[in-house]
Amino acid sequence: MKNFFYQRLEQLENDYSTLVSLKNEALNESNGIYERYRYPVLTAAHTPLSWRYDLNPETNPGLLERFGINSVLNAGAIKWNGKYILMPRVESNDRKSFFAIAESENGIDGFKFWDEPVIIPETNEPDTNIYDIRLVSHEDGWVYGLFCTERHDPAAPDGDQTSAIAQCGIVRTKDLKKWERLPDLKTRSAQQRNVVLHPEFVHGRYGFYTRPQDSFIEPGKGGGIGFGLSDSMIGAEINEEKIVDPKIYHTINEMKNGWGPAPIKTKYGWLHLAHGVRNTAAGLRYTLYMFMTDLNDLTHIIYKPAGYFMAPEGEERIGDVSNVVFSNGWIADNDGTVLIYYASSDTRMHVAVSSIDKLLDYVMHTGEDGLRSATTVERLMHLIENNKSLTQPLIIKR
Repeated sequence: MKNFFYQRLEQLENDYSTLVSLKNEALNESNGIYERYRYPVLTAAHTPLSWRYDLNPETNPGLLERFGINSVLNAGAIKWNGKYILMPRVESNDRKSFFAIAESENGIDGFKFWDEPVIIPETNEPDTNIYDIRLVSHEDGWVYGLFCTERHDPAAPDGDQTSAIAQCGIVRTKDLKKWERLPDLKTRSAQQRNVVLHPEFVHGRYGFYTRPQDSFIEPGKGGGIGFGLSDSMIGAEINEEKIVDPKIYHTINEMKNGWGPAPIKTKYGWLHLAHGVRNTAAGLRYTLYMFMTDLNDLTHIIYKPAGYFMAPEGEERIGDVSNVVFSNGWIADNDGTVLIYYASSDTRMHVAVSSIDKLLDYVMHTGEDGLRSATTVERLMHLIENNKSLTQPLIIKR
């Protein structure tokens, strides 16, 4: 039996080594705005063998999996000590999620998890589930993690085990290893999900991008994604939320929307990445979209391209929750490269690569949604007429 154990262990180790050393490659097809990469950067199989198996031949002679990992998704991201850091939501087979950290030398491949998951302290009201952390290096010197903390609704009728309350949990750290839990964010909204911290002080206060909701699933009268201010991060409280980007009928975000990662500052404004949700005959469809807010008025959108920036393609459409792309982490490098980390169908993590210049070009020079079929055709005709007026005709192979 021991021979079987060691033979199986050798096979598991070889398979794991092959996976984590796999070189990624850019896909040939591109819209010019970003390049997708062929292989996911993190999957359930990337989690260490020591998390999934009892490696003692005496207690596990058959080398059976003892701790199942269902998926790795929705990662916060940060550049730290020259390494590309992802902090994904790791969901085990028992449906509970936790955070772990994986690092890479180049941000494209070679991601390896740290030896142990992240320990998030609990408040006096324990979390049933935690997920979807946004990492922000704030100018106050702390790295903050804002995440969704989910608990069963105490007002749910007897027998209802689905009603939940979502709030914004907050942790902070100086080394990404020891995390201090702060009180959950307080707002006037019944529930909060997808909350993001602005990386700079706003007139001496902390700025929060929010998504007010009336219930766990439905935003209700919240109507979109908003912004509010708090005097402190310790006992953070927002007394007024202003809706910045409302949900709108017959758009990619008609059902609900939410912020992704913290915005990137440019000389023209703040670049934002968000997700929009609409309903279809096949269920909910999650896509990503972009916009830019004013450098000084964070609630004023100055550019917003029509439609989605990214949608699930090919195998990305298949998974635990199909037809979904979701991002809560990106990294803007010093050379202007932007690495966009996104999950597909609540199952795995991918990377797409762009640049500040390309994203600015896209956001500032792509037409807005006119909210009617006629205005969409007008926008298309404008492009066609401009191409007809070129003084040097293009040679298009047929």
